[in-house]
Amino acid sequence: PPPPPPPGLLDVLSAPALLSLSLAATVLVMLIGSWLLTPKSSSSSKRSRNHEKRLSGRAADTASDPVKAKVAGSFQPFERKMRAEKLSTAAINAFRFNYSGLVSGKSTFISEKDIVPVDSLDTLDSLSTEEDPSLLRSTVVLKLNGGLGTGMGLDKAKSLLSVKSGNTFLDLIAQQVSSLRQSFKQDLRFMLMNSFSTSKDTLDSLAKYDFLGPASELEFVQNKAPKVLASDMSPAKWPEDASHEWCPPGHGDLYPAMLGSGTLDRLLAQGMRYMFVSNSDNLGATLDLRLLTHFAKSKAPFMMEVAERTEADKKGGHLARDAVTRDLLLRESAQCPEDDEKQFQDVSKYKYFNTNNLWVDLHALKAQFTKHEGTLPLPVIKNGKTVDPRDKASPKVLQLETAMGSAISSFPGAAAVVIPRSRFAPVKTTNDLLGLRSDAYILTPDCRIELAPERKGVPPTIKLDGRYKFVDDMDKLGAIPSLIACTKLTVEGEIEFAPGVVIKGEVTIVNSSGSKQTVAAGTYENTKIEM
Repeated sequence: PPPPPPPGLLDVLSAPALLSLSLAATVLVMLIGSWLLTPKSSSSSKRSRNHEKRLSGRAADTASDPVKAKVAGSFQPFERKMRAEKLSTAAINAFRFNYSGLVSGKSTFISEKDIVPVDSLDTLDSLSTEEDPSLLRSTVVLKLNGGLGTGMGLDKAKSLLSVKSGNTFLDLIAQQVSSLRQSFKQDLRFMLMNSFSTSKDTLDSLAKYDFLGPASELEFVQNKAPKVLASDMSPAKWPEDASHEWCPPGHGDLYPAMLGSGTLDRLLAQGMRYMFVSNSDNLGATLDLRLLTHFAKSKAPFMMEVAERTEADKKGGHLARDAVTRDLLLRESAQCPEDDEKQFQDVSKYKYFNTNNLWVDLHALKAQFTKHEGTLPLPVIKNGKTVDPRDKASPKVLQLETAMGSAISSFPGAAAVVIPRSRFAPVKTTNDLLGLRSDAYILTPDCRIELAPERKGVPPTIKLDGRYKFVDDMDKLGAIPSLIACTKLTVEGEIEFAPGVVIKGEVTIVNSSGSKQTVAAGTYENTKIEM
């Protein structure tokens, strides 16, 4: 007889086990049937397929590129850290781009062999374009207002400093916007990019100007970036004060902050096309309708206002052209190799510097973000610091920053225009502030601050003793002397100006007595005063 068949699964399982298996199979069939009967979203499926395609593409790229593989692995802790702080995807993408440049070993310098000087440019005074006030309806004025002015001893927004006639920077900016609206009968849009540190004080200060609109539409806040440990390129950690693990990403963060906050898309949806950007401490930078009309008619995606360099500007960044493409680019001092420093400071060779007054076509900006998958590739500036700036023995870190003017190299067809010094009056030090408060500068009827006509476009050079580095200490100098005819003022030692002091030409005041001395009323011209 044939042998009996081998025992099957049902022969060896006990009755309770068979019951459990039957129930499990029934549940599985029900779930599969339910899923098959549920309508599917074609767009959702398409997004899923696209996402898988991107992931597989990145995986293939990473597998074939050792640099990308290195970045992918080492960047994960940074991404986790940034997401924990609820930073936007745009901010993370921007930092990923900067970090990949760092770990790739690629030089962040722009050398002489890679650039050529800019020979000539259009000037504001030569523009013959007929002004078009209707463009104001599609234009937004944006002020960068993230700085605390810590270098001047401040713990609040620098724009809250009193400048002229009891007005702060913010007061004059609000009055400038009002003046433009009244002059052209157009509802000009105004916004600020604040930092977490400046937002509240700024909005409180501007609350009295209700014509600017609600606070929710008045600002967006810039991002922050992780500091990178110099020893192993990992995220810096400082448990004593976790805030030291972060740094400002530079004003090039303007672009990802606009994208990540939704500001760019909102402005486009509201019909905005053109954006004029400047620093809040530059009261000479108001919206000029000639420049706006010229920019719009030129069809340029990006335009930089530049000024002619003098010896006083030689250590700052300059405009140049790419040696191959001849496109415009910006070279900052931190991007200049040491061997090229002499050429960098040659103001007869590199004649123009960036005033940080910029014009941006928002349609072009959106197109660049789309082209580069949510990133605007800007040259990276690498700054070496310690994780705790006050503790030089703390671990060394790298701060990765970008400059908003460097975006000029990201827009094919970008342009530049030469402006007079009247549109450039920034305040970076107490030397600048003393000059601005003096009669060397005037307050115009439309609330701009510019050099007095007698200055012929050249500001006085002021060099105060180090004891006056902070604003509170500078205020102890007493009455502001007349500087309208001053070429250079140097102060060494502790002094106080009496009312009625007039400085002409080059004057040096030296107090070596060890106690405060008063500079009496009178005119001092091309002299050295020793006390």
